[in-house]
Amino acid sequence: MVWLTQLVFYGLPWWSWNGRQAVLFDLDARRFYLFDLVLYPQDFIYLAVLLVICALGLFLVTAVAGRVWCGFACPQTVYTALFMWAERVTEGDRSARMRLDAAPWSVAKFARKASKQGLWLGIGLWTGFTFVGYFTPIHSLGASVWQGATGPWETFWMGFYGLATYGNAGHLREQVCKHMCPYGRFQSVMFDRDTLIIGYDTARGETRGPRSRGTSARALGQGDCIDCTLCVQVCPTGIDIRNGLQSNCIGCAACIDACDNVMDKMGSPRGLIRYASQNGLDQGLGRKQMLKQTLRPRVLVYSGLLLAITVAFMVSLTTRSPMRVNVIRDRGVLARVVDQGAVENVYRLQVMNTQERTQRYRIGVVGLPGLALYPAQDIELGPVEERSVTLSVRLHGEQAAPLAGQTVPIRFHIQRLPDGEAAHRITEDSRFWVPG
Repeated sequence: MVWLTQLVFYGLPWWSWNGRQAVLFDLDARRFYLFDLVLYPQDFIYLAVLLVICALGLFLVTAVAGRVWCGFACPQTVYTALFMWAERVTEGDRSARMRLDAAPWSVAKFARKASKQGLWLGIGLWTGFTFVGYFTPIHSLGASVWQGATGPWETFWMGFYGLATYGNAGHLREQVCKHMCPYGRFQSVMFDRDTLIIGYDTARGETRGPRSRGTSARALGQGDCIDCTLCVQVCPTGIDIRNGLQSNCIGCAACIDACDNVMDKMGSPRGLIRYASQNGLDQGLGRKQMLKQTLRPRVLVYSGLLLAITVAFMVSLTTRSPMRVNVIRDRGVLARVVDQGAVENVYRLQVMNTQERTQRYRIGVVGLPGLALYPAQDIELGPVEERSVTLSVRLHGEQAAPLAGQTVPIRFHIQRLPDGEAAHRITEDSRFWVPG
């Protein structure tokens, strides 16, 4: 998961797509590029729905498998693992680090400590640079950094995010999970007795006690647990899983790996600490029986809602119009009588091409006989271009006379001219005022 998540995070900003960055949230231009998809502030609803999908996905995963997200994919866990790798590279394993900390200061000790801190800072600052690269094109950002010409906000966010990564993953580590993360506080409301958690098999492990390798635990009246405490030593939050599930357990499964290694050495079956539901541990259920119990009402409701919202989200995205139009009656120009008694109203049309290729549009108006546009013309918009067009709508005098003093509904039709694809058309309602 460290490799997967970091390849995605660090790699996406460097990926080119249609001559630009594949994933770019351009706040200045108010455009958000996601591969072929271009979103605008008017598409904020999609962000809201995406957050709902993420929340329901997290609820579903938690109901089925507990805090597996925390243990394997959460940025805090992933970056902590990355920083611990840097620590092992520079200072050695746990025993070597303990000896280094106890040794008096020397050139070698200083070099190891400094190289660790330098590597941590490098990872943190590169993370901050990559984060800002999602909002500023990363190639131009890299050139600005190289020339020392970054803007104040870019400099601030690179430093802030880099130092936050350095502090959280390098120094705070599990303290973030224990005291700062809100998820750990309310996760229990999504658990039930059939949720897969990391659990200790009390019936098999008790009574605890040391014994020699190859000695039968049952002959000594003991359980399989030899009370080596390795499960406690490897736990990043310092809990003893043998005392039952606790809110500080992040589901990283380090205790499972440690206990399985001990069981292998002692000649006992693996699984003294394992993924299991509370009912599975209490009733001695097998893996297939526990997996069958995952299809319970809570999981089915989460799954149904998630599937329905995701399908609706994808359908809405794929069928969204390739253009946007807003029609506003020009309040600065009142209705007026022009040549031969014709009545003229002025409108402003805000037309947006949401695609990354040039498009041509034809504008028409209907609603009254004798209604016409001046000037009647087609407009052409470049890739993701937005333009304000001012148009006059005229009604001939003989048709306007019976409507004096009235406001009449009309409709604008804006149609994308066929260019080898199916033509698209948008209708916008407005009002036409005939002075008395």
